[in-house]
Parts: sequence; C-alpha cells; structure tokens
Amino acid sequence: MNTMKHSMISNTAKTKYYCAAGVTVLVALAVLSLVIGKYPLAIEKLLTGDEMQWRVFLTLRLSRTVVGVAGGFALGVAGFVYQTVFRNPLASPDIIGVSSGASAGAAAGILFLSGTAMVTGAAFVGALLAVVFALALSSLDRSGKNSTIVLAGIAVHSLAQTILMILKLTADPERELASIEYWIMGSLNGISVYSIGGNLILCFLCMAILFLLHRQVILLSAEEGEARMLGVNVNRLRLMVLLIATLVVSSVVSLTGLISFIGLLAPHGARLLTKHNRISTMFLSGLLGGILLCGADILARSVAATELPVSIFTSILGAPFLIFLIIRGRNHV
Repeated sequence: MNTMKHSMISNTAKTKYYCAAGVTVLVALAVLSLVIGKYPLAIEKLLTGDEMQWRVFLTLRLSRTVVGVAGGFALGVAGFVYQTVFRNPLASPDIIGVSSGASAGAAAGILFLSGTAMVTGAAFVGALLAVVFALALSSLDRSGKNSTIVLAGIAVHSLAQTILMILKLTADPERELASIEYWIMGSLNGISVYSIGGNLILCFLCMAILFLLHRQVILLSAEEGEARMLGVNVNRLRLMVLLIATLVVSSVVSLTGLISFIGLLAPHGARLLTKHNRISTMFLSGLLGGILLCGADILARSVAATELPVSIFTSILGAPFLIFLIIRGRNHV
C-alpha cells in the first residue's frame, strides 16, 4: 500500500515537472517568435516608440505568435480528446473528416470568394459541415460503437477529397491552384491582428468547456458498460464532446491551413511521459502542441530565403520526438 502511494506521489511530481518544463520552453519560444522574421525588430527601437517597429510587432508578429502558441495548444488538447473518446492513441482530427472538410471549404473560398477572411470562414464552415455530416451518419446506427463514427468519418473524408479534387481541376493553375496547395500545406504567414479575433474567442471558449468536462471525457475512455453503470449517457456525451473538440480544431485550421502531426503526436507524447490520462496530461498535451507549432513556425520563416510550409517542420520535429518517446517508454517497461 505504501509502495503504491509513493509511486502515485512520484508520478504526480514528475507530471508537475513536465508541465513546468513545458511552460518554460513554450514561453521561451514565444519570446523568440516575437523577434524572428524577415523584418528585424530591435528592443531599443520598440522602447523608443519607433512607429514602423510597433506596427510590425502589434499587427503581424504578436498575432502570429499568439496563434502559434494558442493554436498548437488547442490542437494538442483536441487530439487528447479524440484519442480518449476513440480509445485509440493513433486517433486525430482527420478521423471524422475535420481536415478534409476544411480543405474543401478553403478551396471553394479561394475559387469563389475574395479576401483572407472569406477563405477562413469557408474553411471553418467546411470543417463543421463535414463533422456534422459524419456525426449525423453515425447517429443512424443505434449500437453506439466507436467504429461507426470512424466509418462515417472515412466516408465523409472520401467525399470531401472528391470535392477538393473537382475544385482543383477547375482552378487556375498559375494562381488559384497554387493558393489551394499552399493552404493545404499550412502556414501562419497570412495571419494578422485583424483576422484572428473571432476564431480565438471561439477556440478559448471551447477549450475551457473541454477542461471543465475533463471528468466526462475520461469516462468515455472506459468501457461503455461501465460508463452507463455510472449514469453516463454515452452517445449524447460522445457527440457533444466530439463537436466541441471539432470547433476547437476548425477555429485553428481555418486560420492556419492544415497542420499535420500535432493532434496525433502531442497527446501521445504526453501520455508516454506521464503514464496516465488525467487532466494534467490533457494540459501537457496542449503544451507539447504549442511547442511543436511555435517551434515549427520559427523554423519555417528563418531557415530559407522564402517562407516554407509549417507542416514540413511539424513532421521533421515530431517524427523523431515520437520515436524517442516510444523507445524511452519501452526501456522503462
């Protein structure tokens, strides 16, 4: 009994250490993100009130950093929710069509609408429609199995990809098609203070709800029979949690384009580090997501003469880290 208690205390202490280290690294990356870019910012010029320096800082650099930190955190938290609900460490927002719906919506916005805000709105609507359609299809099966939602998501993903291919075929190869492909690869380049307000508010509200519902989210990782015995309406709770998590993802990807790997890696890495599935693991998932996205964005705008897609670097950073965590977890078994 004493050994078990000591083990729980030790595990809690390690989790606190990981969270504190994650906050420290994320703050350091955020500060670095504020000063790195094609237009150099100098602290002494900011302190003296240089108009151009402050304009770049407030309009572009600050908003980009906020989206990098908050967006990565949100994708990590949403990934934790998806993996918990589906009881699968490989689950991600793609599993019920969020990413493919956002891609089709963004492509339609690029072709038929004008302005960054309209494309962002079209991507958000596309993601939301895809998930609502997937959840509606899954609700036709009264068995309540997770596999039904996954199958519905695969069907919606295929439909959205078909629509995306048709839109690509009708796009102007020199202008519109290039914009569609660049959006799909993901970037924080087009973000400014004028385009993030509504998305961030929705993202923060939905994340707050997910943290308030963390006990119910954890219950969904149990066997359905056990959850029902505890008085949980599994089907209704699952649909509600998935819809809220989808709103989080949609609010981010409609701003940034598709960002690969974060929703998959961050929660998986957090669980390998903490060895449990509590709210602290959910928080650590967000921290790892923020570190990944913010770090990848810094590399995307600094390693080459032209800015590169962020997803290249989330994969480059994420894949070795995931391999390291798997090897580390195996060595500690």
